[in-house]
Formats: sequence, C-alpha cells, structure tokens
Amino acid sequence: MIDVTARAAELLAKAEGAARRFDPAARIRVVPDRVGVRFVLTDGAEAGDVVVERDGVTFFVEATLDGIVDVEEPHDRLVLRPHLSPD
Repeated sequence: MIDVTARAAELLAKAEGAARRFDPAARIRVVPDRVGVRFVLTDGAEAGDVVVERDGVTFFVEATLDGIVDVEEPHDRLVLRPHLSPD
C-alpha cells in the first residue's frame, strides 16, 4: 500500500503542474532504483501500477513498492519511507 503525506502531495502537484504545461499527458510515476526510488515523468501507467490520488494530484506507483511518499530536508527531496510498525 502506498500513502502520501500532505507536504509530499503538495510538491507532487507542483511538479506535475509544471510538467503538464509542456505535455498535458505528463504524469509522475514512482519506480524503484538501486538506492530507493525515483520519481519520473510518464504519459501513463504501466501494467500493474497502483494509481494514487491525493489532494488533486494523481500519480502512478510500481506495484512492488510499499510505503509512505514523504519529503526529506534539505531541498524538499521526495522519498519513499517504510510504513511505521505499531509498537
């Protein structure tokens, strides 16, 4: 399951808005890479992607990923954090 913080949703909305000014079909997709995840531009979901909608932004997440899209300081870097386990 993918969740997203309010601050991350705000940054995703800004990034998507900027990309869509150049390409109205542009969307953001979260994909794994060797050090975590990358946020890439795409024109649609890949087979099996999870569609996430939050605060007016829609993005796609590779189905194997699980966690919370959050913001890491400095520089407002988007990251995927693991879900917190209940202790």
